[in-house]
Amino acid sequence: MAEHRAAVIGRPVSHSLSPVLHRTAYAGLGLSGWSYKRRETEPEALPALLDQLAAPVGAGPVWAGLSVTMPHKQAILTHLDVVDPLAEAVGAVNTVVAQRSGAGEALLAGFNTDVAGIVGALREAAGHVTAGPAKCSSYPLSAVILGSGATACSALAALGELGTRRITVAARRHAGPGRALGAAHRMGLDIETLTWKPAEPASNAEVAQHLAAADIVVSTLPAGAADPLAGPLSEAWERTGRLQPGAVMLDVVYAPWPTALAEAWERAGGAIAPGWLMLLHQAVPQVQLMTGQQPDIELMRTALLTALATPSASTVQ
Repeated sequence: MAEHRAAVIGRPVSHSLSPVLHRTAYAGLGLSGWSYKRRETEPEALPALLDQLAAPVGAGPVWAGLSVTMPHKQAILTHLDVVDPLAEAVGAVNTVVAQRSGAGEALLAGFNTDVAGIVGALREAAGHVTAGPAKCSSYPLSAVILGSGATACSALAALGELGTRRITVAARRHAGPGRALGAAHRMGLDIETLTWKPAEPASNAEVAQHLAAADIVVSTLPAGAADPLAGPLSEAWERTGRLQPGAVMLDVVYAPWPTALAEAWERAGGAIAPGWLMLLHQAVPQVQLMTGQQPDIELMRTALLTALATPSASTVQ
């Protein structure tokens, strides 16, 4: 059997738990000749690495593909031969597959499995979340996304798939909502934008009010960044009452856990989808794209939870 290799690239990637998921999947599929590693990659080194990925088959292991994390999810788009329509609409790629028809150069194809990861995590955390009113009377009417980067753009696509009618993107002042607005336009989604100033109590209270009224909240912020909203969120519920029935929050942080925001949400009776759940659900289609086989999600879940028992990472990115 030919040997294959894959890797997760980004800066930094030392925290990534993707190797745990992929190696476990390979073992479950009986792919003994497959390896998966972390590969720290500076932006200026990206083109050369992709040249390696596409190079004709040599004496060593054959490149199968890459998991792509920050800061490369958007920059990599211009270096690929073909981009899946969903990834193109989102404006972010988290999976590259080296597609080969022989021993010659590979065609590099980009995909986005973060959308599937967000949908899967939200559906698992709140079983009622489905697509469209015809399937479920309690489908999500409103959602708030915290952040406006690549993961936030994936969240827009996921919420569109879930049939969400009203979406608000709250972006911190130094980043702004422009990236999310561009993605929403490409997807045909109408969104509301909210400029969030974490250092200003009035701005925190305004964002918290939107969170308290939402059916779904997706926080795409790094560890600690959403902490200023935890107190105002609790205060908002004291004034207005409990959460919407069945309300769910996905917080992409998976360590340290729980975050202050997740704790506040759970105290109010909301369902929580931790970041590791998104990581799990995005890894399943990623493995399938690279290997052509369907991995065992429960085997991967067990391995991931075991790894999480030893804190080593901060966010799913």
